[in-house]
Amino acid sequence: MSTTDWSLPETDVFDQIRAALDDDADAVLATVIDVEGSAYRRPGAKMILRPDGSGAGSITAGCLEDEVRALAADVLADGDPRVETWDLTGEDDVWGLGVGCNGVITVLLEPLGDSYRPVVEARLGGDPIGVATAVGGEGGTSAGSPAFGARAYYDGEGFSGIAAGVFSDPDVLAELEPAMATLYEGGKAETVTVEMNGGTVEVFLEGVRPPPELVVFGSGPDVAPVVELAKLVDFRVTVVSFRGGKAGEERFPRADEVVSSAPADVDTACEWDEDTYAVVMTHNFLDDRIALEELLETPVPYIGLMGPHDRFEEMCEELAEDGRTLTEAERERIHTPIGLSLGGDSPYQIGYSIVAELLAVANDRTPQHLSRRAGPIHDRVEVGADPSESPE
Repeated sequence: MSTTDWSLPETDVFDQIRAALDDDADAVLATVIDVEGSAYRRPGAKMILRPDGSGAGSITAGCLEDEVRALAADVLADGDPRVETWDLTGEDDVWGLGVGCNGVITVLLEPLGDSYRPVVEARLGGDPIGVATAVGGEGGTSAGSPAFGARAYYDGEGFSGIAAGVFSDPDVLAELEPAMATLYEGGKAETVTVEMNGGTVEVFLEGVRPPPELVVFGSGPDVAPVVELAKLVDFRVTVVSFRGGKAGEERFPRADEVVSSAPADVDTACEWDEDTYAVVMTHNFLDDRIALEELLETPVPYIGLMGPHDRFEEMCEELAEDGRTLTEAERERIHTPIGLSLGGDSPYQIGYSIVAELLAVANDRTPQHLSRRAGPIHDRVEVGADPSESPE
């Protein structure tokens, strides 16, 4: 598998999963379902693997991919899903030497089939979905039994598409629902254990959310690096140009959509919600001011405004003269000068600065050196808690 395939954005991995489903092609879906300690990827990370050894996506930094590829061939030959665990913590074990991780990683490998199609279609269609998969336990849920690999889907209100086996028990679903609600809301994944018929069943719960939306206003050459880098980290990107700017798709080939609009029509440029982020970089004072006013009427949590702070204060003064004074809450949504202080001034360095800030806001993080962060790099989700109180 090439480096390019390994590092594909998540949306591209889902595209390949759907293509394999549409072609009824033989493939194995490998998903991280549990991590103890440190690991490169978290639960929910995926790879698709084909019979010729090719594939896309990543579940580690490359430590286990060859091993997973070999196991995938067995899964295709047997036609049965399996769960494998690698302990990368041992000092004497070969797996504990120089592999870059220091944790225990559990992976579900399953023949790709239509039971995963609802997840793929929801994600690529822009809709969130929750999925519960039986992955082990006592009482008839071991690998090879009819219950192993069974699925049920969650739409934010409750479970649907109930399969036979473990998910036909309403008590199991009732016990799973609080955890599923938390993970669905945050787009996270964990494996939980629930009681069933005197035994236990292990269920992998996964909240799958569509990529966040980024709308970039502007048509200058500095827009392209922002679009390209944002796509690489899995934003869905729309470019909006004003006042006859060059808005052809050929100018921004990495963008998902390129449109022309007027600053006063910002509210119709796309569907604005709390998972949409805006970057204003038209370099036109009047256009920026009008766009800013319109964006403040939307629920977007981030408005990045290109230009120095003095320019923004001049804009605020003009708005005040027209009777529009920004509230403190509105000012907190506006990031100007845009980006993180990384010290670069080339187009791509500026683009990295902007996209890094977008990622920090989207992930509810305060940018800092990881070496200065106390505790784990990835926040743990407390399943079963109130979704509004999830750490991310």
